[in-house]
Amino acid sequence: MIYQDSKVLLEVRGLRASVNGIEILKGLDFTVRSGEIHAIMGQNGSGKSTFAKVLAGHPAYEVTAGSVVYEGQNLFDMKPEERARAGMFLAFQYPIEIPGVGNNQFLRLTYNTVQKQRGLEELDPLEFDDFVREKMKLLEMNPDFLDRSVNAGFSGGEKKRNEILQMALLEPHVAFLDETDSGLDIDALRIVAQGVNLLANKDNAVVMVTHYQRLLSYIVPDFVHVMEAGRIIRTGGKELALELESRGYDWVSDEHQQATEVSATGVAT
Repeated sequence: MIYQDSKVLLEVRGLRASVNGIEILKGLDFTVRSGEIHAIMGQNGSGKSTFAKVLAGHPAYEVTAGSVVYEGQNLFDMKPEERARAGMFLAFQYPIEIPGVGNNQFLRLTYNTVQKQRGLEELDPLEFDDFVREKMKLLEMNPDFLDRSVNAGFSGGEKKRNEILQMALLEPHVAFLDETDSGLDIDALRIVAQGVNLLANKDNAVVMVTHYQRLLSYIVPDFVHVMEAGRIIRTGGKELALELESRGYDWVSDEHQQATEVSATGVAT
């Protein structure tokens, strides 16, 4: 939902980034305001996941040009952990397993780290146990998951729910969900989407990276962006996702190419 008193949380201008010497992002512009839900769609290799990882501070990616301002700060002056503590969140397409690290311990440490950053009260183990169990109800998660290692032996759906549980605990200002729908069956998708919808509010923003319209049937976006070759080539409302589902991506690419040619020559073809 778009609110009249929304504020700019994230402003990206002319972003270029490379990995292993290959340029992936090629002058990307993107603005996110509080209260908004965005969906970024596109074919494999278009740069969607790269964009999310660059913003999170993944060390494999080199930013070569452009600017990113996050809540008035130069994002690139911040280390990855500083970005996380400041309220940026990335839910991974393939959440990693961390054998030997208890899920409860991990969640409490991350929660208290963010609370400390915000000047808020930290929770002791007993207080946190009550708190996290309430959050788990949002995602229909069995409390037994707290006693297991982080994501170790979890199914794909369980890993994704554990990611959204982290989101529920940390209350990020901008949350990037990188193909959260990947590998989920219908029931798991519904539960994960339900959790995201409950967490979205007028003070934060959600950016979903996805290939498919089905996620957007559960989490309705305010804006749908189509990415191609490291740039956003079209932006529309939720109806754009439905059109992509029925027509594919080629027509968007063709229209963008025609518009580019007209802009360059000043003559319609």
